[in-house]
Amino acid sequence: MARFASGKKAWGISDRSGFRYRRSEMRREWNGAVVGKDEYELKHPQLTPTRKFADPEAIKDPRPETQVDNIYWNWNPVGKVNTGATAAVGQVTVVTS
Repeated sequence: MARFASGKKAWGISDRSGFRYRRSEMRREWNGAVVGKDEYELKHPQLTPTRKFADPEAIKDPRPETQVDNIYWNWNPVGKVNTGATAAVGQVTVVTS
């Protein structure tokens, strides 16, 4: 069975600077470049894409608006507010000029 050489006396050329380094002291960067120990840079966290989450679009177990003790609760952007008791509509007068 074939094996690789140990490489303890091998030299390598840096992909970034072109300088010669011991192969055992060289490192592979996140982008695939093989560089010397003093040239090595970690991957910046902003290069890693964030995980995407779906926006919630529906409510679990939705229920319609209900009437409680003659008080209707209507939707309000700030929250639910009491709009007051229901009352009969009064007489409407039409004024013509």
